[in-house]
Amino acid sequence: MPSMSRRTLLRSMAAGGTAVAVPGLLTACSTGSDDGDVSNAGKELNPWPAYAAPAGPRPDLAPTEAGVQAGFTSYPSSLVTSVARTPGDGSTVRVLTVTFGTPPKPAAQNQYWRAVEKALGVKIEFTVVPQADYQKKMATVMAGDPDSLPDVINVFTGVTLPREAQFVQRRAEDLTPHLSGAAVRDYPNLAGIPTHAWHDMGRIGGRLYGIPLERPVPGSTLWLNQGAFTEAGMKNDWTSTDFTAVARKGTHGKRYALGASVGSLFGNAVHAAAHNAPNAWAVDKNGAFHPHYTDDRYKAAVAFQARLRKNGSYHPDATSISSVDLSTLFLNGTVASLQDGFGAYQSRYPDAEGLLTPAPALPYSVDGAPGGIVAARRSFGYTILKKAGKERIQMLLRLLDHLAAPFGTKEWELVHYGLEGVHFTRGKDGAPQPTELGEVENVSNLPFRYLAEGPQVLFLPGLPDAVRALHTWQQAVVPVAIRNASFGLKSRTETSQGATLKALMDDTITAVVAGRAPMSEYDEAVRTWRSRGGDRMAGEFAEEYDANT
Repeated sequence: MPSMSRRTLLRSMAAGGTAVAVPGLLTACSTGSDDGDVSNAGKELNPWPAYAAPAGPRPDLAPTEAGVQAGFTSYPSSLVTSVARTPGDGSTVRVLTVTFGTPPKPAAQNQYWRAVEKALGVKIEFTVVPQADYQKKMATVMAGDPDSLPDVINVFTGVTLPREAQFVQRRAEDLTPHLSGAAVRDYPNLAGIPTHAWHDMGRIGGRLYGIPLERPVPGSTLWLNQGAFTEAGMKNDWTSTDFTAVARKGTHGKRYALGASVGSLFGNAVHAAAHNAPNAWAVDKNGAFHPHYTDDRYKAAVAFQARLRKNGSYHPDATSISSVDLSTLFLNGTVASLQDGFGAYQSRYPDAEGLLTPAPALPYSVDGAPGGIVAARRSFGYTILKKAGKERIQMLLRLLDHLAAPFGTKEWELVHYGLEGVHFTRGKDGAPQPTELGEVENVSNLPFRYLAEGPQVLFLPGLPDAVRALHTWQQAVVPVAIRNASFGLKSRTETSQGATLKALMDDTITAVVAGRAPMSEYDEAVRTWRSRGGDRMAGEFAEEYDANT
């Protein structure tokens, strides 16, 4: 999950911006209870879009087929143009996305907003929904009048939306005729989105309804204060026993080795991967699906975390601190680690300059077995379009094609940094450096990148050593990334009951690690989870998997 920049937060608070909302957008109205048949089993599976590598600069650090990202230690000296003409038709386009930033300044006072509108050739009415409110807001939108839907909606997969696939199938435009197979060639930047991203977005009823936001292999990552952990005895080939000793030594006074925020389960994803537990779902050679909750390695990870909490290594407010406040505690040295998405490196390194050196942790081993890392869903989310006439849909796809321009293009620079001389200046190496205004008006607070984006690369302006370190880390951990076998698959039970069942387990795991409940309550919760839908999910995922292989 992306992290908000410390500077962006401070500047935006000073600007006093307010959230932008489109009148009537969240007006609720029942759409009925028909679930529809969203399964791909027994359906004709339309081809994924035909991939065509986008033109761009040669990376300084080579990518690998396994998923190590291309790295750029310097900014391209010459940018190319990837879109031949202004894509819009002058109309108004209503947009809704999740945000991890602070509310943007209104369009009339926001030069970045107006610059992107001009490049796209449309007027954008932008509704941004904070991540903490996204699930509730989307539930209202999904239940509302279909005529009031935004034209473009970012479906964020970081939360579970009940009956998400059914909503998309009923209300969104079927993009199969425009994107499947060779049809995507009309939109060259969309054709440059790697196939793995489309695969992890998945089909619905065998058809394509969205455009994925591609992401790298590493997912949830333990971010360390490298100096603090090195001083406490961190090793490259550490064991779970070593990790416990380092965490204990790194905790003293009012400083804690381990930080966590509300809803993070004390950083459970990282520790489960180190214990080689399944990442939510594993599939065996016979095609049967097995949940992580019933795996002894997952249960051992929960018990391991409970011991870390009991010995005092976690910050005592680990179940109540917000993710924003936890980031502040990390930067001021109160906590020496926290779990966050790998993509958070884009703010972690610049924010920490002069304070500390951040670093992604290598997994520890358990009982002689090398640890793994969390493999992310290769689609952070996907973008759907409100049903409309052919010409309108084609125009909206041209807008998204513009936003999906790859690194090294003029279009990418505008979306990610704004206007030169207004939102950024260039450093000695030519890399964009945000101005004071750029700390407020930017893609974090007005997240056009959550509508469409080109392939992800490793790049940090002015920080080539950090890029090299991240590339080296990926080379070590990508081979041990543990993938969720359900990515891209559909389960009727998961879409209808997944959010409720996950909340049951999240609450139980948090209580066990916090010492408020014994491990026996975990076992009881697993039995409840299975009987209320977990076992049905396993069967449905297996059926989907069989249909897609």
